[in-house]
Amino acid sequence: FHHMTDCLSTQFGGEPTSYTRFSIARQTDGDNSHVEMKLAADEEEGGEIGRPEHLHASMPPPRRNGKNLCFVIIAAVLLLLIGFLIGYLSYRGRMQRVNRCLDGSGNCEMTPTASYFSDDGTEEEEVPGPHIIYWPELRKMLSAKLSAARLEANLRQREGKNSFEAGKVEDESTASYVHEQFTSLRLDDVWNDEHYVRLQDKGSSKNQVVIIEDDQVELESPDAYVAYSESGTVTGKPIYVNYGRKEDFQKIRAMHVPMRDSIIIFRTGKITLAEKVANARKEGAAGALIYLGSSNGKKADSYVPFGHAHLGTGDPFTPGFPSFNHTQFPPVESSGLPRIPVQTISREAASKLFGKMDGEKCLQDWTSDILGCKVTVSSDSKMTVKLTVNNVMVDRKILNIFGVIKGFEEPDRYVVLGAQRDSWGPGAAKAGVGTAILLELARVISDMVKNDDYRPRRSIIFASWSAGEYGAVGATEWLEGYSTTLHAKAFTYINLDTAVLGSRHLKISASPLLYSLLEAALKRVKDPAKQSDSLYNRVGSDWIKRVVPLDLDNAAFPFLAYSGIPVVSFGFYDEDDEYSFLGTTADTLANLKEKTDMLYPLMHAAAEVAGQIALRLTHDHELFLDFDRYSDELLSFQEKLWHFDSDVKALGLTLNWLYFARGDFQRAADALRRDIANSDRENRIVRRALNDRMMKVEYDFLSPYLSPKDAPFRHIFFGKGSHTLQSLLENLEQLRANKTSVDVNELKEQLALATWTIKGAANALVGDIWNTDNEI
Repeated sequence: FHHMTDCLSTQFGGEPTSYTRFSIARQTDGDNSHVEMKLAADEEEGGEIGRPEHLHASMPPPRRNGKNLCFVIIAAVLLLLIGFLIGYLSYRGRMQRVNRCLDGSGNCEMTPTASYFSDDGTEEEEVPGPHIIYWPELRKMLSAKLSAARLEANLRQREGKNSFEAGKVEDESTASYVHEQFTSLRLDDVWNDEHYVRLQDKGSSKNQVVIIEDDQVELESPDAYVAYSESGTVTGKPIYVNYGRKEDFQKIRAMHVPMRDSIIIFRTGKITLAEKVANARKEGAAGALIYLGSSNGKKADSYVPFGHAHLGTGDPFTPGFPSFNHTQFPPVESSGLPRIPVQTISREAASKLFGKMDGEKCLQDWTSDILGCKVTVSSDSKMTVKLTVNNVMVDRKILNIFGVIKGFEEPDRYVVLGAQRDSWGPGAAKAGVGTAILLELARVISDMVKNDDYRPRRSIIFASWSAGEYGAVGATEWLEGYSTTLHAKAFTYINLDTAVLGSRHLKISASPLLYSLLEAALKRVKDPAKQSDSLYNRVGSDWIKRVVPLDLDNAAFPFLAYSGIPVVSFGFYDEDDEYSFLGTTADTLANLKEKTDMLYPLMHAAAEVAGQIALRLTHDHELFLDFDRYSDELLSFQEKLWHFDSDVKALGLTLNWLYFARGDFQRAADALRRDIANSDRENRIVRRALNDRMMKVEYDFLSPYLSPKDAPFRHIFFGKGSHTLQSLLENLEQLRANKTSVDVNELKEQLALATWTIKGAANALVGDIWNTDNEI
């Protein structure tokens, strides 16, 4: 720099000056602005600075050599600047292309591994460092590696076996097989969790349904049973209540049919068996019978389904606690146990029972299943039904099997893919399809990591659950065992159960956070029935309106409603012709293939959708969680509330605080979106902090004012209980219908819980406490 200064001085001012001497004298008024500058050359009387006079006189002036040296230095500096600019612009252009948001439309975001490609698909250059795999390449790799033949081989592992009941020999044998498969795939870690749970089994004597008139005639004595039913014998008049929904019971009440001490009859469908039984118990029923719903085939008429009557998930004898290692807890039982005897019967038996009933005919929309349907018996009839249940409680060890592919950047953040392994019968559709897809995805993704240099940023866990038939017992016990950490580390659960029950329609249940990602996957997976179209064409642009709420029998439900982890569950089915053998001993591979001749292509498509979701969530810099969707959900909820403004004001209350909380959440979501847009995506610390804020959105909709033990499903959108937004709406509707029927204090509490839970979610979304909007 010293030589360059000399050069510039020589070129533009003659003699080079060496350096400048500064003299700063403080003024008496405190002003330091007076600066005295003296050039050293002015102070010396000789020629050049620091050179003795005798040498100065005897040496020729070096001006011409200095000018040449100056040109060399200037040229070198200019070349350095030009090289720097070329390198910077090249790097910037490449990074812009690599770091774009990937939706498969040509925009490409890098992972920690893969190579650069130009727009025409040719490789531009050999870039040193890790190989960069773009999302479109990764997506195509997944589709190509998934094998229908391997899916079939995995599913055929269940052939020739009649039952895989949780904790018994076949279930443990399948657990060992899954463990061996995970190990052979060289997953980073493979392990199992043991849980000691209390289940229910059929007793030594069969359960029995008897019709009593002048004498007793056995209606049916099935092998199937309903787990967690009360054991004992009850007798009562039969009453048919359609699907057993609240609105069905309301219609029975409107007909002035007394239901106390009766035997309630339902058909399967619409809501879970446990919910049907709970509704019957509220009406004072003595017992309940359930038969298979409608089917286009007579083949299923003689089959009796299994089921469970626990209105909850997990081991009902350790509610809120994990069932690890025979841990002893106080003798407490879940409030969701039915407390009345419950039994399933065949459709043939139900038809015979209706034939004996001589009361009012069923309502028109209740008669689609069985001809001669009756609501009950006549007032002068002496006919009753006797139900005997001999189920026994058993303690069993169950195994959950896990394998993991660890992330290369954030191994402590993971997506979980899970499938139920157990079944009361062969369980081809109930457990076989999901387990086959789980094993195939583990094989394919492991192969991509080991052989194709894919380096996922975050971890992928593969989970095989036991005791799913009893109400997601295995999955729930795992969540309860690690409840303090899972919600902060697991950011998505993908449920693979019952992925194929038909072929014509697609049933979807999901957290709003995953709507956008699921839609992107559906657009990129071909429809097996029409290869020219994607699955998105099958569901249509308004598919979100048809999203089905998760029920208690879905293993994804406790992940969402108990742990606050975003979930997605989907599967192929026929809306107008359900698979009748689900949950029966006839759920065989042969019957499933008879239901659809495209079983393996459909499994391939389901695996591809699940795989794309898992890979995308572990591939991108930014988590593909669309938190803006919850702003839409809250706005939709507010629009429903508007109708009740006047009713609430009549009680001296207001809904304004709820509206303010919704506005706070909207502003918090906008603020987070701005933070993401303005952040440095290459800064891992900043990126992780922003992703963590997105991860917590689901968890923050769990009401913090409730005990997980007493109200385990605390989610205000998808939970169960009076704290939910749906319960609040139902209470407001009841208020409009009959003001005296509503407890005002309970309504106040509901409004407060909803308001402060939404406000708390908004505060958490903002991030730092000093950015919180406290206007409420």
